[in-house]
Amino acid sequence: MSSLAHDPSTLHALVDMGSNGIRFSITDLSAPTARTTPTLYQSRAGISLYDAQYPASSHGERQPIDAATIGAVVAAFRGFKRACADFCVPEANVTILATEATRTAVNGAEFMGAIKGAVGWEVQLLAKGEEGRVGAMGVASSLPGVKGLVMDLGGGSTQLSWLVKDSEGVRMPEAGAASLPYGAAALTRRLGEAEGRGSEAVRELEREVREAVRGAYEGLGVPEGLTRAAEAEGGFTLYLSGGGFRGWGYVLMSRHRVKPYPIPVINGFKVSRKDFLRTDVVQQAAAAALEADDGSDDIFRISDRRAGQVPAVAFLVGALSQALPQVKEVRFCQGGVREGYLFSNLPPEIQAQHPLVVATQPFDIRGTSSRMTDLLLSAFPPGSTSGAQDDYKATFDRDHLHAFANLMYYHSSHSKDLQATSALRSTTSGALAGVHGILHESRALLGLLLCARWGGSVPPSDEAFKRNLEQIVESGWTLWWINYVGAVAGLVAEVYPAGFVAEDEARLRVQAAWDRDEKGRPALALKLSFGDGVSVATLGKLIKGVEKVGKKKRWIGGKDGSGHRVDVSVECGGLGA
Repeated sequence: MSSLAHDPSTLHALVDMGSNGIRFSITDLSAPTARTTPTLYQSRAGISLYDAQYPASSHGERQPIDAATIGAVVAAFRGFKRACADFCVPEANVTILATEATRTAVNGAEFMGAIKGAVGWEVQLLAKGEEGRVGAMGVASSLPGVKGLVMDLGGGSTQLSWLVKDSEGVRMPEAGAASLPYGAAALTRRLGEAEGRGSEAVRELEREVREAVRGAYEGLGVPEGLTRAAEAEGGFTLYLSGGGFRGWGYVLMSRHRVKPYPIPVINGFKVSRKDFLRTDVVQQAAAAALEADDGSDDIFRISDRRAGQVPAVAFLVGALSQALPQVKEVRFCQGGVREGYLFSNLPPEIQAQHPLVVATQPFDIRGTSSRMTDLLLSAFPPGSTSGAQDDYKATFDRDHLHAFANLMYYHSSHSKDLQATSALRSTTSGALAGVHGILHESRALLGLLLCARWGGSVPPSDEAFKRNLEQIVESGWTLWWINYVGAVAGLVAEVYPAGFVAEDEARLRVQAAWDRDEKGRPALALKLSFGDGVSVATLGKLIKGVEKVGKKKRWIGGKDGSGHRVDVSVECGGLGA
């Protein structure tokens, strides 16, 4: 994509100089998609500043960053400076952030001076607490809402904090986070040294890490309200970021019950406490990947370096299971220093936006999808569903339906052979694949909704992929409502072929209510009222399609499965001008 397509004043270049690698990126923070911090350019220099300071010959003694490493870093920065010039990024919008490895380097000043001398950019050192705060904001950027404990596992250190992100904003400890010297690379080194001294040394390290984590948690001052909510819900949600934890997540993804797991991005991936603590399974998988010479046991997105750090991460996970309070589930996040720094500088009203709505807004060409969303919402019977087995209102909320409405017409230009299958993959390898901040459940839901909007029939090559997405959704009730909403959307799109709902035009009104069939079972009564200019005769097949979703043979799991009877009534010419 050419930089000429973007306003240079909204472009921000950022360098995240961590312990295991240096990440370069250019981000466009223009409206309306700033909330999702869209990346225009990214690259990574696989230079480990931690390894440079602890070479094998050092016997565990920190060494200055050597001249060869400094030269490689300077060369990488010069390349990025050229990229910034190509994209026309203003010098004032370039930020370099350095963390643990640079902060504690014996010759840190010399190292940072070499960078400035080569490219003219100052390096900002993040203090321990600030590094944790920025990391927590990276997690906040990664999901629509956050409520729980947060850990960021870098190469040299680990940050622990609590975080709440909701409609009231983002809240965390004033100090940002507790910083512990147990990064993936650092712990790998220390664990290797302990194993060399014997089992008692390993147990001593276990006690040290466990007590350090417990003490860090106690010092965070977790709000009582957050603790009470966790107790009521069966435990905290633990949000994890950083390369070491993401590596752990990718191994768990490769061993997931859904095979193959259909969503490749780690951000938004969720596992239960039980699955997270499968340390033996994860270590066996990583070991097999390291030993295989033919690549047969390779794990997606797991390098040999990450696989080699898995035992140390397993060691840390074991300590977490004993030192932290009850954890119900674990959510993996892609957001790190880059996302956290950029997100921190966005206005609160932009931080509060739902990433799925923001990401799909550019596809609302006529700017009327909000009214289309109202029409789709009216296809659901009124009343609360909280606590019900079929809690459809918790899933099909306004944000998800708004995103769906934004994309309802996106695949109109595709041939009929491609519409349903392209729509199905739009959230994993299509238009929304690279969007930051979306849950896996939302990717699955929206992909299936869009597929259903185009009839739901996919070629044999995509049938297994569709079934795997359905397993991410899990609930049979949700799958039935997806088919229902898709059928309604297909009808609505035929009535409004350009997606335009004029303020003074009345073509269709939708009203839904619960009724009872002849045996007293719940039935969904859907009333469709059409305006004078609508030829209802041409819509018969689509109207029948909505009713067919309610046939028992179309229920999820068959006649005794999940579904509702749908009775459609039609009123013509009753809306007026």
